[in-house]
Amino acid sequence: MRSLKTRTFLALATSLLTAAAWAQTKWDMPTPYPESNFHTKNIVLFADEVKAASAGKLQIAVHSNGSLIKHPEIKRAVQTGQVNIGEVLVSVLSNESPLYAFDSIPFLAPNFKDTARLWKAGRPLLEKRLASQGVILLYGVAWPPQGIYTKRPFASMAELKGVKFRTYSPSTSEFARLIGTQPVTIQVPEIPQAFLTGQVDAMITSPATGVDTQAWDYLQFYYDVQAFLPLNMVIVNKAAFDKLDAASQKAVMDAGKKAEARGWQTSESENDRLTKILASKNVRVLQPSPQLKSELIAVGKKMAEDWVKRSGAEGEALLKAYNAAK
Repeated sequence: MRSLKTRTFLALATSLLTAAAWAQTKWDMPTPYPESNFHTKNIVLFADEVKAASAGKLQIAVHSNGSLIKHPEIKRAVQTGQVNIGEVLVSVLSNESPLYAFDSIPFLAPNFKDTARLWKAGRPLLEKRLASQGVILLYGVAWPPQGIYTKRPFASMAELKGVKFRTYSPSTSEFARLIGTQPVTIQVPEIPQAFLTGQVDAMITSPATGVDTQAWDYLQFYYDVQAFLPLNMVIVNKAAFDKLDAASQKAVMDAGKKAEARGWQTSESENDRLTKILASKNVRVLQPSPQLKSELIAVGKKMAEDWVKRSGAEGEALLKAYNAAK
């Protein structure tokens, strides 16, 4: 039989192990994009940094490519506590509120510098809205500029009339309608199949998504129109965050700041490289014709006017802050 000392030691060891197990917290983090995407790579680094800074107390398991929760459902899953953290494209939520479409107005902020100003102006409004729903906005990162991919060349909107156009948000669906095409909402993992089976024949997206989905397998042309730079945001369930110890909370906030800075830098540096990859795979990278550029700018102006009407005081405040920062 074991001695009293041995039994006491084993009981103490078991107690300590149990306490350690209870002290460790695991969060599942759904993301919409594949492991090769720069947003996902940035999130994996973020998760690693949180684990290190919290001494392993908080571990974040990244579930990429919509494998855990589909993109349109991620925000709701975080809000309800189904998961504690997630990444979502801001404009995917614009059916919930027009505010979420602020980053997808063509030619309002068509470069990284202007989009950074737009994010600075819009972030406080997003934080306030999300906070009212029990959600913390941790950080945001812009995509590279959006261009138009097609199976055949075109020089005006008239040549696109009736084309089935892949979209990924209410804002891009509105854009598709205004340029005379038929919007078809397709999430990133399904893009290649959608083109190969004839569900869509054109799309607006970034060089990053073009490379991620190997666009050269199903189309031939990319028009670098640089319409806008949509934003992704990482959000956290506030109740789950509040349950963390102070050191783990600090680890999350600090890693979020690093991920935001790193993500913006990577997005800008990757844009040229990814565009060159498209060209190297025999996708013809072209500039829009003067007529097409003029037509698209007119569409952007109309979308901006409509957005201001729908978003009301929030939209006016955002644009005032954006313009004041010039």
